[in-house]
Amino acid sequence: MSSTIDNAPYTAFHRRLALACSGGPLLDGYILSIVGVALIGMRPDLGLSTAEVSLIGASALVGMFVGGALFGVLTDRIGREVMYTADLIVMCVCSVLSFWVDGVWPLVLLRFVLGMAVAADYPIATSLLAEWLPTRHRGRLLGKQIVAWYAGAVLAYVVGYLFLELAGPGSWRWMLASSTVLCAVFLVIRRGSPESPRWLAANGRVGEAVALVEKHLGVRVDGRELLPPRRTEAKTSPLRQLLGARYRRRTLFCGLFFFCQVGPLFAMLTFGPQILSSFGMAGGNLLDTLGTGLISLVFLIGCYPALRLIDTVGRRPTIIWSFALMIVPLTLLGVWPTAPAAVALLALCAYAFLCGGPNVLDWTYPNELFPTEVRATAVGLATSVSRIGAAVGTYLLPLALTGLGTGPTMLIAAGVTALGLLVCVLWAEETKGMALGATSPGRTSPQEPVLVG
Repeated sequence: MSSTIDNAPYTAFHRRLALACSGGPLLDGYILSIVGVALIGMRPDLGLSTAEVSLIGASALVGMFVGGALFGVLTDRIGREVMYTADLIVMCVCSVLSFWVDGVWPLVLLRFVLGMAVAADYPIATSLLAEWLPTRHRGRLLGKQIVAWYAGAVLAYVVGYLFLELAGPGSWRWMLASSTVLCAVFLVIRRGSPESPRWLAANGRVGEAVALVEKHLGVRVDGRELLPPRRTEAKTSPLRQLLGARYRRRTLFCGLFFFCQVGPLFAMLTFGPQILSSFGMAGGNLLDTLGTGLISLVFLIGCYPALRLIDTVGRRPTIIWSFALMIVPLTLLGVWPTAPAAVALLALCAYAFLCGGPNVLDWTYPNELFPTEVRATAVGLATSVSRIGAAVGTYLLPLALTGLGTGPTMLIAAGVTALGLLVCVLWAEETKGMALGATSPGRTSPQEPVLVG
């Protein structure tokens, strides 16, 4: 493992790389959110049925499931830099083509490919960033990637609201195409971003790795220092390694806590106005857009105290207490389904704020718990599992509200969150202050001493 990279000073290079890597999460938040606003005009223009609306909404999530699993493995095989720009180009092309869609199936296909490209960016960009960052700044800057997601969601609702106000619901084509601008901006920012020296060294390209470290960090490094620890076992595929005895528990932990967090979260974001209307809050297209944007803003705000907590009290206490407290507002709404709309709004905002802990650890944990040769695969697999939760929650919540009522629906969400708490209590590890390679083989107990690389 490389103590030179782990102990390097934090420089403008790291800041620029962190900004460049935030493009994928920001575009994810924007692309997934802007379609909800665009549907206001799209539905009457294209004559969409309820089933077709659900299909359009789910297509990007299904694409993310496929993209996360597929491109995580590919990123570990061919490198981070190769695909770092290609996925943004795909997003840009799909955004432009969305302007000319004239039916359900072309739009579903474009949204599916967009989802694949967005999910591909998570293992590419977060593993690249993690492998360049100094230990002291790794948790905070990986956590800030999810802040970019919520910034993209808030921006989508602001842009959508302005389109509705200035051009009316018929501007939905411009809404879908507007992500092209963000793609172009991040294509420029990503120019010149280097490959991961850890990946290069692990794949026999030690000379290139040493040259990159000297160029971007300004220090000389012994090539042997960049090599990963030697393994005595036979080399197998990344997916097989993740599901094998050595990493199975960590793989389950990252996938399950992400699943239990994202299922209720996506449902709240997608159907927040419908939930609030069940508590008696008046609705309307513009009000719904602004209300959902407000909830997204609270999700974003909640990430900031969590970013401080993971580097002070640690990853494990932060995620456990966050899940425990997230249960409270959901249970309140479950046992008090006749609560005034103002109480329901405050409870949903409290839930959104408390989600900050799991949010900032969504990509921090899988990047810290797995070694270079399977890191991108681990991030991609966790993302894929989480999107199953997102799709299930988004599909079932409106059905549950109609068939079971608000109270039981909120109690189910509280139960899913409680399962996430149990997973964290049993399996969450402490990785605060550890060198990136120090968590790799064999260190599985959260009570084991922590060594800084």
